[in-house]
Order: sequence, then C-alpha cells, then structure tokens
Amino acid sequence: MALPLLTPSTTRELLERLEVRPKKNLGQNFLIEPNLVRKSLEMADIQPGDTVLEIGPGLGTLTRGLLNAGAHVYAVERDPVMIRHLENDLLPVSNNRLHLLEGDAIEKPRASLPNGQPFKVVANLPYAITTPWLESIIKDPLPSRMVLLVQKEAAQRVLANHGTKSFGPISLFVQSTYKAKGQHRVSPKCFYPAPEVDSILMSLELLSSPHCFPANQRIAIRNIFTRRRKQLKKLSAEFGLDDWFVNCVSKEMPETVRPEQVPTHIWKQIS
Repeated sequence: MALPLLTPSTTRELLERLEVRPKKNLGQNFLIEPNLVRKSLEMADIQPGDTVLEIGPGLGTLTRGLLNAGAHVYAVERDPVMIRHLENDLLPVSNNRLHLLEGDAIEKPRASLPNGQPFKVVANLPYAITTPWLESIIKDPLPSRMVLLVQKEAAQRVLANHGTKSFGPISLFVQSTYKAKGQHRVSPKCFYPAPEVDSILMSLELLSSPHCFPANQRIAIRNIFTRRRKQLKKLSAEFGLDDWFVNCVSKEMPETVRPEQVPTHIWKQIS
C-alpha cells in the first residue's frame, strides 16, 4: 500500500499535531507539492532496490515518495522532533528500507550508508548547508546521481560558468565530477513556510571520468578565490602553484587572467 504524499493541508495538520513551528535556523521550509516529489523521483530515475541518501527528511515528504518507489533510504536529520516523528510514522511501515540517523549532515554527510554501497542522492537541502555539504559529498565513493532542491542563489553558484561572478570553488568542485542534466524553477508557494526566493530542482549526473580535488588543493583553491580580483599569476606563486600556472594556465590564458576566468579543465590539471 502506497504511503500518501503530504499536501499543504496535511503538512499543516501534522505540524500542529506535533506542536512544531518551523525552525529558521535549521532551514525548515517543508515541501508541500506532491508533484515536485514525483518530479524528483523521475529526475533521479529511482528504481526498486536503489539505495538513496536523503538529507534533512523533516516530516518525510520526499521519504514517502522514495519508499513508495521501492528505494532503500538512508537519511540524516538534525531535529530530534522530526526524528521521533519519522521513527513513529514511517519506520514501522518501511519494510526495513528506512535507516534514520540523528545528527548534523555536515558532520555525517552520508548518514549511515554502508561503506562502498552505490547510491544516489535525493534531497531538499537547507540553504545554509548546501555548499559545505556538497563539498563534503564530492569524495570517493561518489553518488551516481544527485537530484537536489536548493535555493536559486545556491544553484547559480553550483552551475555557474567560468567568467561569471558566481563562478567559484563549489562550481569548480561540482563541475569536475558532475554534469548538469536538467533544472526546473520552483515557486516559494511549494514550501511551508514559503521562503522569500525561488528554488531550483536540479539533476547532477556523475561524469564518466570524474575528478576529485584532494584536500590540500581544495584549500589552495578556496584561498585563491577569496582574492578573486587579483591576477592568478601572483596568487599561484603565493600558494605554490606557479608551475601549474606556467605549464597549464599561461598556455591558454593571458598572464593577467583572474581566478574566475579560468575554465574547469585547466583547474583540473593542478598536480
């Protein structure tokens, strides 16, 4: 028997029953549009038996759809009230396919996923953790696909092209490992309470030859972009990347180039 998806009215009724007011500090804007749940599952190509990581399941809106599709769901949730609700409401009817972990998604970015288990990600990400969580998940083993519902500004940073002001470390790290396969604008009316900005539902598919920057290179890249208006030649020398600049950057770009102007394929040549 399929679990009913939450609607605007059932979401409000459930919050009243739980005596919960959405917490702004936890980014609790609950999804109330069942069609978006269905669209997320379609974009992720969820099949029976798939292993799926969910971040911040909250009331279980997406979780219900994933369980209906036959997925094994590993979820991490910070709010203890939401955890107790999911344990009482969904765990007993999940046929042992729901695995809950109470904790911070930044500290536990993969919830309780078994080591080496192939997986996908389907999540409605709180704005404040979008960038740090994404960076933490881009390490081996990588999810084969991620379908993420994020605020518009966060999506713009992830999907930004080089040469634009939005292009930065997270654009570089994500685009070195994933290809954007589709995106859809989502109205604030699809959430309760409604945020002040639009959101984007985006699908990221793992590249055939993904490139993960090691920790030391990520640190150097982040430091370089904190001074993005300076010329990259000077910054590269400062952070021990002058050989990379001479052998890779300067062969394709002028010496006056700035960090945001350098395309991803050149950054990937750092060694």
